[in-house]
Amino acid sequence: MKILYFGGGYVGACSAAVSADSGHEVLVYDINQELVNSLSSKDKDKIEAYLFEKGLGDLIIRNQARIKFTFHLPEAEKFVEAAEAVFMCLPTPERDGTGETNLEIYEAAAKTLAQILVKRNNGEQSRYVLIINKSTVPIEMVSRTKEIMEELGVKNFGTGSNPEFLVEGKAIEGSIRPERIVVGAWNEKDFAVFRNIYDRFIEAPNVNYLEVNPLEAAASKLLANYMLFNRLANCFDVVGRVCEKFSGLHFENIRKILITDSRIGDWGFYNSLFVGGSCFIKDARSLSHQLKNQGGQSDLVDEVLAANQRQLTNFLNRAKQELNFNWAGKTAALLGLAFKRDTNDIRNSAAIETAKFLLEAGVRQIKGYDPAAGNNFLKYFKDMGTADKIELVDSEVKAISDIEILIIAGDWPQFRELAELIKKNLPKGTIIMDGRRMLQQKYQELAQAGYNIIAVGSPIIKAE
Repeated sequence: MKILYFGGGYVGACSAAVSADSGHEVLVYDINQELVNSLSSKDKDKIEAYLFEKGLGDLIIRNQARIKFTFHLPEAEKFVEAAEAVFMCLPTPERDGTGETNLEIYEAAAKTLAQILVKRNNGEQSRYVLIINKSTVPIEMVSRTKEIMEELGVKNFGTGSNPEFLVEGKAIEGSIRPERIVVGAWNEKDFAVFRNIYDRFIEAPNVNYLEVNPLEAAASKLLANYMLFNRLANCFDVVGRVCEKFSGLHFENIRKILITDSRIGDWGFYNSLFVGGSCFIKDARSLSHQLKNQGGQSDLVDEVLAANQRQLTNFLNRAKQELNFNWAGKTAALLGLAFKRDTNDIRNSAAIETAKFLLEAGVRQIKGYDPAAGNNFLKYFKDMGTADKIELVDSEVKAISDIEILIIAGDWPQFRELAELIKKNLPKGTIIMDGRRMLQQKYQELAQAGYNIIAVGSPIIKAE
């Protein structure tokens, strides 16, 4: 099949690479020339410097005969002549924290697509094409997509939905060995197109290939992310909070007891200072907004969002509340700048909100380190005009030298080995704030060595 992708960001690039690996001929169109040049470079380091996703560079390079990236619309116009499917992979950001989806980028792209579709086959539009929403969109967006196409004269087309359920950092692995593929269409003709796209997976063991209508497909993405978000928030806002407030409880021991109940399971059962990333917060707010617009109640969704913010606020305030620590004029180390390990994505990162808190509290300097996200983090604050107090360093050792407080905001595996560096580089009395419980096996040892420990899921552990 020939498949056109409108949008070459995280979702578009990963999906297109897997389609090429499945044997399809793929063209990815994006207006971002820097993105296109990076993905077209045939250089793994350049590709993954732009989109840090394990395996993406290798997959694109291995399938370069079947995948191409372009920012030239005439090239997309030529390609669509024989394309059987077009995936819409556009940013759909939240509008000013309201939960409403900002569809300006999506609708502009849809109108551009319509303008080239009406020209296909010398204007006769004789070849049928399926337009597929892969972006996370409002539940009823498929109707709007159809409406845009019809308004601009597109004929002989169908609309469908195929949400992605990818985990950043494991997107390529998850796309090649998916747990489920959800496709939404209104008729058998469109389901047949989907079956051609995903032929390699339909009969594959351990893959659930699910055919539903487009509304159900779009709703499933929002609801799945809400359910996962809810699980995480319950863990730290209830289980973790109990462990913080009652001495003698160890979060890891409580966790073991609870997850041995098969009804509870172990997914997401860890403690963190904040749930970040591009999806959970935005999708929960969108779900709440759409429910309210339909006259429904969204109290539980809203409370999950509140619990997430409450967790971060509670964690950051503990230094002052429990140790009377004054942030003003201090130097703080901030480890882990991406929203989680194995990505350079800083969207809704705990480190972003933590750095804002520190700057407002009057710190003298923030020394930040992350194995992948440092440049994105610094660029964010440069764009905000508040980067003068942020120093980006290239190792944990440099980050934890000459500081008064250490904050661990990320879960990169190497952070579990920080205890010896701390004892070697930091004077007694330094405060260690562990927002990921990365050092939980060393808390008592560090306290005995003279450090004060504030960790999610634990009462304060004072230096001995």
